[in-house]
Amino acid sequence: TMHKDAIKTGEKVLIVDDLIATGGTCGAVAKMVEKLGGKILAFGFMVELGFLDGRSKIKGYEVKSIIRY
Repeated sequence: TMHKDAIKTGEKVLIVDDLIATGGTCGAVAKMVEKLGGKILAFGFMVELGFLDGRSKIKGYEVKSIIRY
């Protein structure tokens, strides 16, 4: 869960996670951030499982990963 006051309208957000697989979690987080009025600058991941095509769930955002399988 995310508190209603965690992000202010217009606030810039970088979402960082250890792994992107199917993209479901990232897509849900993006919706929560934008519902609160935040602006997502990019997603950053340590590991990306590219064969699961998680980027398709977060199209339109900048996505960076360090290791891609």
